[in-house]
This record gives sequence, structure tokens and C-alpha cells, in this order.
Amino acid sequence: MTDNNKTEVCVITTGGTIEKSYDEHTGHLVNRESVVKGLLLAHLRLPYTELKMFSLFSKDSLVMTEEDRELLCKFVQNKSKEGRPILIIHGTDTMEKTALFLHEHLQDIAVPVVLTGAMKPIGFHDSDAPQNVTEALVALKLLGPGVYISFHNRVFQLPGVRKNLEKLTFESYKPN
Repeated sequence: MTDNNKTEVCVITTGGTIEKSYDEHTGHLVNRESVVKGLLLAHLRLPYTELKMFSLFSKDSLVMTEEDRELLCKFVQNKSKEGRPILIIHGTDTMEKTALFLHEHLQDIAVPVVLTGAMKPIGFHDSDAPQNVTEALVALKLLGPGVYISFHNRVFQLPGVRKNLEKLTFESYKPN
């Protein structure tokens, strides 16, 4: 907590669909730079929350490498020592892979780490980004230490979560 009773939250952006923007030259949606702060977070009323933003990289999660996940894990490990809950904005295609990596590699995590994203970019009028990010911010204040995915009004603890391509959301399952 800060002196003004605001909870400080570390927000790490990595790209993904939630952050895609239209490239007028190619006609494609691309990840160029983080747009979460300007298009979404700047419009939320957060009188009890102070966001500390970090753009680690801006990639579609399908092109994330193991080195990217290791970099993210080290960054999260270092930021967790500050005692702030951590929100990770991530692409949905490999979100559960990254979340499981974090779950398996973070040493003695003492804060909640929540990953979220969206099925449609922030700029689309029917994007699920505002809902998912807002719910993830609330979840950070309610959850204990560990790694979670927050998506479509549900919170999933690792392991045992995957993307359901038919329903276009996430679901629990029993891991082996």
C-alpha cells in the first residue's frame, strides 16, 4: 500500500490479440507497441489502485519463445520482491503455456500473479478486453500468492487450465 491507501499493482504487457492494432500498410492486425495503457487503463476509474506499467515486449503469443518466457519469469520474480500483485497482459493462444511455465519456475512467489488477455483487440467495439482486465485487477486484490488466469468472469489456478477453442474462452481440466 502507498501512503494514500492505493494498492500498487505491477502491470506487465507482452502483446497478444488484446494489444493488436490495424496496420494500414498491410491491412493486418499486428503487435507494435503496448496500447493497453492509452486505450483501456486510462479510461478506468481506479481511485484505490496505482498501476506501475512495464512493457516487456509486444508479440503475438504464438511467436513467443522459451527465452521470452524465461525473461518474463525473471522479470516477475524480481518485481514480486516489491510485494505488489502482478497483472500480465498476454495473448490467449499460449497463455496457459506461459502461466504453467511461471507456476513451475517462480521460486516462493509471495504475491498473486494473474494473466489475462482478450479474444478481440481493445479497439473493437465488442472487445472482451475491458471486462477481462477489470476482472483481473479485482482478482489481484482478492487472491493469495500463486499463478492464475482470469478470463470471462472466472479465475483459474494453475495447473489445470486450458483454452477452449470451441467456446472461445478458458476452462478447467484435471491434469495428469
